[in-house]
Amino acid sequence: MDIQKEIEGRLFALEDKKYKEFHSKLMPTINQDTIIGVRTPAMRKLAKELAKQPEYMAYIHMLPHNYYDENNLHGFLIEAIKDYEECVSAVNEFLPYVDNWATCDSMSPKVFKKHRPELLEQIKIWMASEHTYTIRYGIGMLMTHFLDENFEKEYLEWVARIRSEEYYVNMMIAWYFATALAKQPEATLPYIEQKRLDVWTHNKAIQKAVESFRVTKEQKEYLRTLRVRKS
Repeated sequence: MDIQKEIEGRLFALEDKKYKEFHSKLMPTINQDTIIGVRTPAMRKLAKELAKQPEYMAYIHMLPHNYYDENNLHGFLIEAIKDYEECVSAVNEFLPYVDNWATCDSMSPKVFKKHRPELLEQIKIWMASEHTYTIRYGIGMLMTHFLDENFEKEYLEWVARIRSEEYYVNMMIAWYFATALAKQPEATLPYIEQKRLDVWTHNKAIQKAVESFRVTKEQKEYLRTLRVRKS
């Protein structure tokens, strides 16, 4: 059985051309010919079905894939792995092939919640990478797992120190700080007041925070005064 060809066929059977047209506009870095156009609920349903059959899990080692949708399916299959070490290994094998923000941001294994101390060490490794979407993934996992009861002030510093010319890294930094302003405002606000981020990321973080329903009206008014005008 050619698992890769079979899975490609299953994905094409779920093709939604209108969704492909819409979604392609959100993915400027991806060749549109590689987008099949499978909606996320259908993709997750397929992943859940395949994950129950061990022979199909071999698919996550069949890299690289031919289609954007295959990468998304790959990420959802990784989410089904219940052993932490096995899951991290699969993520590390896959991340160098991730080439877009959507695939990067959609992969969030449930097993990570049960292994946060180990995950924190892995996040530091991801954020120290030179690969755009590995860095982005690390920041995303820090935001997902360590901005609530597991938060420590030093995590803000980890993200603030990242400097990149990559749009998709800086956008995630901005998203992280906007979320931190909503969840941990006292610890986070000094980073904005002291202009610890580069100008573009600083202003984007403020923009995202101002757009958030989790930030109070008063906080939004103050944040607007902290925008930096480009010279």
